[in-house]
Amino acid sequence: MKYIYSFDEGSKDQKELLGGKGANLCEMTSLGVPVPPGFVITTETCRDFLDTQRYPDGFDKEVALNLAKVEESCGKIFGDKDNPLLVSVRSGAAVSMPGMMDTVLNLGLNDETVQGMIAKTNNPRAAYDAYRRFVNMFSNVVLGLSHELFEEQMEAIKEARGVEFDTDLSENDLKELVALYKAVVQKHTGQPFPENPHDQLKFAIEAVFNSWNNDRAITYRKINNIGGLIGTAVTVQAMVFGNMGETSGTGVVFTRNPSTGEKVLYGEFLMNAQGEDVVAGIRTPKDIQSLQEVMPEAYSQLVDIKDKLENHYKDMQDIEFTIQESKLYFLQTRTGKRTARAAIKIAKDLVDEGLVTKEQALLKIDPECLGQLLHKQIDPRAELNVIATGLPASPGAASGVIVFESDEAVAADEHGHKVILVRKETSPEDIHGMHAADGILTSTGGMTSHAAVVARGMGKCCIAGCSDIIIDKKHRKIITRDGIEITEGTIITLNGSTGEVIFGEVPMVEPEITGEFSEILNWADQAKRLQVRTNADNPEDAKTAREYGAEGIGLCRTEHMFFEEDRIQAMREMILSDSEEGRRKALAKIQPMQKNDFREIFKVMDGYSVTVRLLDPPLHEFLPFFDKKIEILADSLGVTFEQLKNKIESLHEVNPMLGHRGCRLAITYPEIYQMQARAIIEAGIEATKDGAKVIVEIEIPLVGNASELKVLRREIQEVIDEYESAIKFEVKIGTMIEIPRACLTADEIAEHADFFSFGTNDLTQTTYGLSRDDAGKFVNTYIERGILGHDPAQKLDQAGVGALMKIAVEKGRSKDENLEIGICGEHGGEPSSVEFCHNIGLNYVSCSPFRVPVARLAAAQAAIRHS
Repeated sequence: MKYIYSFDEGSKDQKELLGGKGANLCEMTSLGVPVPPGFVITTETCRDFLDTQRYPDGFDKEVALNLAKVEESCGKIFGDKDNPLLVSVRSGAAVSMPGMMDTVLNLGLNDETVQGMIAKTNNPRAAYDAYRRFVNMFSNVVLGLSHELFEEQMEAIKEARGVEFDTDLSENDLKELVALYKAVVQKHTGQPFPENPHDQLKFAIEAVFNSWNNDRAITYRKINNIGGLIGTAVTVQAMVFGNMGETSGTGVVFTRNPSTGEKVLYGEFLMNAQGEDVVAGIRTPKDIQSLQEVMPEAYSQLVDIKDKLENHYKDMQDIEFTIQESKLYFLQTRTGKRTARAAIKIAKDLVDEGLVTKEQALLKIDPECLGQLLHKQIDPRAELNVIATGLPASPGAASGVIVFESDEAVAADEHGHKVILVRKETSPEDIHGMHAADGILTSTGGMTSHAAVVARGMGKCCIAGCSDIIIDKKHRKIITRDGIEITEGTIITLNGSTGEVIFGEVPMVEPEITGEFSEILNWADQAKRLQVRTNADNPEDAKTAREYGAEGIGLCRTEHMFFEEDRIQAMREMILSDSEEGRRKALAKIQPMQKNDFREIFKVMDGYSVTVRLLDPPLHEFLPFFDKKIEILADSLGVTFEQLKNKIESLHEVNPMLGHRGCRLAITYPEIYQMQARAIIEAGIEATKDGAKVIVEIEIPLVGNASELKVLRREIQEVIDEYESAIKFEVKIGTMIEIPRACLTADEIAEHADFFSFGTNDLTQTTYGLSRDDAGKFVNTYIERGILGHDPAQKLDQAGVGALMKIAVEKGRSKDENLEIGICGEHGGEPSSVEFCHNIGLNYVSCSPFRVPVARLAAAQAAIRHS
């Protein structure tokens, strides 16, 4: 195995092996860009080291050979006391993770080599400045000592000398600092600072490898859904010095503005400084345009090379540079991170400039970032007091007063207060409170819990499964893991994009929808094959989804309609009735209400298909849980509290999600689906008369046996046949595929289905054998320990759940090659899951309204990648 690549051996196409930084340094070298020489230790070597905590056989020999090449190129010797070579040791994963892993600069300095540096540069101040920086950085990264220990020494000597900035310290001051820093190391480690440069290099490489698993890096990968990487590469590169006086400096530039996308050079620099000074904020950097006045030749060369790099990579670049005694060097280039607004503008401009095609431009936009354009976001300049972190269940941001009950949320909203509804977990009974709230916070549940699914559908900010808090409803407060108590009525802020709970109110930025955004999505529609539908249960959500480009409704959940105040009573009467006659009487009250709902949805979706899922949840969800509410319901029904309580308890199931729900309810109580079928058909007839083109798909949930579908289809068809002469629109009957057995017997089920729709929320939990509402308690541990690469509720498990989906597609289409198949679980708006759906030949994906633009772009990218 080859462990190391010299900069003149690799290329930009080897990011998986050399990391982004290493691959791009190799590429810049091949382009003739002035890059200090160096070499890259591969990610495979990192993986092997992390597995064994030792270097592989032959590694030391490869390091020596490559170090000799750098020495020859620079005309210096590593560890030589007269003409020393100094190096930097930096991390660099295949996916950019800025600042998350470790770096060591100025490596190779000791009490002898610093004298050689002084002799060669005739700049003792710069030499001791580099030396004190090295001791500080090495001690922090490799020896694990806090930066603060060294900052205390720095502040003390500045105060003693009466100066404000470290640049005001003299050569002797810096020399003294080196001694003070070494004394700190001796005191806190019991060992002297390592003087041998080869030992320093070995220890630094180990530290950078180990930083792959530091808390920062793990958290960053988790937040950004980065998985499947084996480790970080390490670049070892000859040092160039920006701290050698006023003809030297360092800076970071973007070839375009990363916030707006405007085509202007954007960045900052510092004279007489090293790279960490720009980032650390010890001194205030200057705008890059000022470099034109300070060093016009270097500025001109910087502009020429940034254009060369952008034209070569055909994308906005993030560049690090150093000027050493008027000579410009490039230390890094990478694709620049940008806001969603900038991503849209840059993609459009790159096409207009002829640098890329429309298809190439679409591939440069992260679909997930489009959420920034549709939801309020926390102002990136705001200072945050983060008190807890949960799952980022629904994007956006919201501030409001804490309330613990849905009724209180409604009351507060009616009085003009912004509200955060805090619950252990929400249930369908909380729908009114969720609607009134600006944001929802739950201490349990996962990414597909009730709170998460409903909040996404409403476009509301939500954090679920926040185990960092304990909800003390009795004393009306929440208690954080750190013991902070926050009482009801206190203002908090939720960042649904990161899962952060923030104390107090923080400034927000409003979403921006531009003409360029619409144009980009039009390009996506031209490129994609998959249809993108939406999950919507009411006309308002349907209208929002259409505005975002939805091509129909892939899931209309009918149970949410039953929780409106004017119909929950009739629903409860139906559930508690002991006779079919009583149930039909109660259902007759609900039918016209359901009909009106469906009619308005059909009118909004004029000309587009609407898939209506018949009643799915277990009946106990419609009944009150607390004694006080049971008493109120008992009074209204004219029964005793004990009678009603016993009835409710009789409906209790040990595992209701695998119990009496979905099609099983209709097998037991056929009148429920018959009523719903009547409401759907009558709504279609009325909407057609109003001028709408109706296309309706009636979906029967939780089918695991073909006979279930056969029986229920026949009963629903009998209802439809009653209206045969009045029906002037298309009606299909199909099923949700959400149980493994349904996938394995899909050929039998297809004989009775006009369409399939994968309900991957339930299919995931039934395949894994875990409850999506409880998995949040331990899934993160599985991810942190590398057992799972991601939460399967967030990103489709292609190896397991996906394999079942493939079987279902193959078996279903073996009976009907034109069988329409889609997906309506929450995965329908997750980009990698959308790509999988494209690859296995589905007809459509369906997601919440605010995910529709994300799915449109993801579907286009899938089509482009696999064309």
